[in-house]
Amino acid sequence: YQRPIGKRRYRRLIVISTEGTVTEPQYFNLFNNDTTVLHIKILKNKGSGPTKVLREMNNYLKDESLRKNDQAWLVIDKDQWTDTQLQALHDWSKTNPQYGLAVSDPKFEYWLLLHFEDGTGIQSSKDCTNRLKRHLPDYNKNIQADKLLPNINSAIRRAKQKDHPPCTDWPHGTGTTVYLLVKVLLESKSM
Repeated sequence: YQRPIGKRRYRRLIVISTEGTVTEPQYFNLFNNDTTVLHIKILKNKGSGPTKVLREMNNYLKDESLRKNDQAWLVIDKDQWTDTQLQALHDWSKTNPQYGLAVSDPKFEYWLLLHFEDGTGIQSSKDCTNRLKRHLPDYNKNIQADKLLPNINSAIRRAKQKDHPPCTDWPHGTGTTVYLLVKVLLESKSM
């Protein structure tokens, strides 16, 4: 008797360590679906800041290894973090082609705002939140998937236009590289 070979495809794993504990996990979990070959693992960080996000990822990777097509991403806001703090994350992301870094300046909500408009004139975190509330009046760190999902490709296009020429590390002004991670998620879902 020979055991039949399974026909289930391997589910590609994308591990994401985020600074935010509500909005970012909710957003990236929108891409999780039992019917696709993609599985997204959001790490639960205990605190905020670049070193904590990186430490959480390193702890995970110490216990779990990535397969050939898996990826690990750090997602962080520029906020008040120094270039030196962000440089440590960027350096980590360059140690392995399966690693990535997505930074939003001033914060992750800027990426959400790009789902609705081009986001010009944002000078601060408060500007970003106020502008986002024009499109999502009830926004309070909770994702409204029905309003965001139809606009993902527009957000990617807008973020890519603002990231020209493409930054080699992170945005040094208002902008976001979250679109790079979202492109990976969308491509993985269609595999």
